[in-house]
Amino acid sequence: MVHFLSGTITNTNPISSPVFLSHNICTFICNRHTHTHTHTLAFAASLRLLEVTDHPVMTGNSSRTHLDNATLSLFQNVNTSIAISIIYMIVTGINLVGNGLSMWLLLFRTTPKTPSIIFMINLTLTDLALGTALPFQISYQLHGYNWTLGSRMCSFLTLVFYTNMYCSILTMMAIGIDRYMGIVKPMSFRKNKRKAVAIFSCFLMWSLVLSILHPLMTTDLTFEIPELRITTCFDVLKKAMLPSVASWSAFLFSLVFALFLFPFCVTTFCYVSVIRKLARDSKTAQKKRAIRLAFVVLLVFVLCFAPNNILLLVHSVLRLFFDKSVYMAYKLSLCLSCLNSCLDPFIYYFASKDFRMKLREMVNLPSVTSADSMKMETLYSGQ
Repeated sequence: MVHFLSGTITNTNPISSPVFLSHNICTFICNRHTHTHTHTLAFAASLRLLEVTDHPVMTGNSSRTHLDNATLSLFQNVNTSIAISIIYMIVTGINLVGNGLSMWLLLFRTTPKTPSIIFMINLTLTDLALGTALPFQISYQLHGYNWTLGSRMCSFLTLVFYTNMYCSILTMMAIGIDRYMGIVKPMSFRKNKRKAVAIFSCFLMWSLVLSILHPLMTTDLTFEIPELRITTCFDVLKKAMLPSVASWSAFLFSLVFALFLFPFCVTTFCYVSVIRKLARDSKTAQKKRAIRLAFVVLLVFVLCFAPNNILLLVHSVLRLFFDKSVYMAYKLSLCLSCLNSCLDPFIYYFASKDFRMKLREMVNLPSVTSADSMKMETLYSGQ
């Protein structure tokens, strides 16, 4: 349900059902005279997209579509399926417990609703959505990549998975910007409008991500493989999902660059600036803790999201120019990206004074003094 195409598609009748083979694409690219158009075609071709007419698989004597042996072997790799399923089971358990508790504390026990709290609620919402979707992915893996819930459910759960990833990335960026403005640029920080800006930012994030991922909502993402008697869900991606090569270019560019690379650069800049500011201004214990927290937040961002998006780009380049693949590593990196939903509650604990105090009260742990707590909150968030 959550993977890009790993295999090559061949066809016994190229006239009636054309295929999107990378050697044909490379030949076509080399014959073009426009440099910009060359790069557009190259990037769009990176995932070995299928081109089929009416149905994912054409049956009958005149037209049949086949996956190559490498792809068939991938779908028959029981050990990988079990390993991924176990990881998803652990993530699901921690996700639902941790984020369920976090949502309750953030909504009903934490006041006032500062911009940081608003962003945390937004992040928790996406994490809980992922936690409810992962059991379906676990079932899909354990049944040998056989999807039985229909194309609409496949599209919906695929959308949930990628919405979690990219909304989380954008929310982490928004939290970083909020910290940056509060600590590095306090004079230009208009506190009276921060809450409204935070709410609007969350709305903008969802709108942007859903608009980019809109093709996932309107396309049949299932694909039948007669040789294995299974129907995959978003493991084989049809070219017909988008109308043109230019559309594919825009889609892939948006995923890798607009929804990952740009937010990553902004987040890195904000937290590095915060660390430098705090390190320069004071050597107090509270500020050292704030610096360590900034490092942790940035480290989580890099470990959870960078491998998946980098491997997506690497896999695309290897597929196009070298006829190789790192798809197995890419599939495993998707598990790593899910870990963010387990780690977010720990970030909330360190980033929010109110969240920390309420949680400690629940488990009957002594809280830090109000003065120290206020120092920590002020030093880190600029509030």
